[in-house]
Amino acid sequence: MASTQDISCYSPGLAGIPVAESGVSTIDGQKGVLAYRGIDIEELAEKSSFEETSYLLIYGHLPSQDELASWDDELRHHRRIKFRIRDMMKCFPESAHPMDALQACVAVLGMYYPMEKGLNQQLGEDEIREVYLRLIAKLPTIVAAHARMRKGDDPIQPRDNLSHAANFLYMLTGDEPSPLAERIMDVALIVHAEHTMNASTFSTIVVASSQADPYSSISAAVGSLSGALHGGANEDVLHMLDEIGTLANAESYLKSKLANKEKIAGLGHRVYKTKDPRATLLQKLYGDLTKELGEDPTYEIAKYIEQFSKETLGKKGVCPNVDFYSGIVYRKLGIDTDLFTPIFAVSRVSGWLAHWREQLADGRIYRPMQIYNGVSNQNYTPIEKRG
Repeated sequence: MASTQDISCYSPGLAGIPVAESGVSTIDGQKGVLAYRGIDIEELAEKSSFEETSYLLIYGHLPSQDELASWDDELRHHRRIKFRIRDMMKCFPESAHPMDALQACVAVLGMYYPMEKGLNQQLGEDEIREVYLRLIAKLPTIVAAHARMRKGDDPIQPRDNLSHAANFLYMLTGDEPSPLAERIMDVALIVHAEHTMNASTFSTIVVASSQADPYSSISAAVGSLSGALHGGANEDVLHMLDEIGTLANAESYLKSKLANKEKIAGLGHRVYKTKDPRATLLQKLYGDLTKELGEDPTYEIAKYIEQFSKETLGKKGVCPNVDFYSGIVYRKLGIDTDLFTPIFAVSRVSGWLAHWREQLADGRIYRPMQIYNGVSNQNYTPIEKRG
């Protein structure tokens, strides 16, 4: 075992250091391939639904027709939240970011559905399924309720006769979405549902390893996702596009960024060295959406940025990531910018829970080592002798 002074194994941010074994998903960053349980994300986006994909991630296999029908029905009947949670949200400041509100509400869920601490490994299958259902079904309701209440509007109760994606859009707007909008949201949820060992997933399993309750684990994941380096990049992309303003300004803006060695929002990824496959799927969805709702002028700027990056940064493996086009899609659907990351959480909770379940089987608490770089052999100086 390495000593506390052995710096040869130190990797900032744990870059390149395996921290768990997992069968949930895999990435080929050189080829731009993402697969859930061995199934390519592009195939799932084309043929599956979020409900089916969440089942696949959690249970490790595609459901039978009966299994999917039961799973979908149970999800629909777990959408409602306690009225006291809604009352609590009314007390949040209007300036509260939706991610902060979501993290608080997820933690509070653990009070209403308490689990004896330290017994995670002894949970029965029925208890574990209830955890899955509550978190996947209730997160959209929480996000939509807070989004409306902060504007002074009453939350809209979920409907059991709508799909997961359609019901979420309905709770946000009060209008039943078009079939195309429903399908686009469904695919957006699929492509954000899982992405190997990122910061929020790692947060999930670290908290789970202490045998804290699952609501604490998912609340920690939401907190990690709220950070600017993890879940907020699609907001940054829209801010950048709005700042550029017109296609004529794009070249000078980008050249200035490169000259000052500043990051261009939505470009580059720690894993992918080619275009993120999720970005490709979302770009296609945006194209479908414009046929119904018309073009967004910022899309032309986005396409120019992608071509510019291909010519200037492509050889370095800096290409569009999932956030580059997701914000454009969400804004086209009429969704507020600061809800983009909560939508990420609404989707990613399926992946977090899949890893949470794996951690239950592992059962070992995380206790990494550190490299001490402070002073040694100091004596205590009495306060009257200190300068």
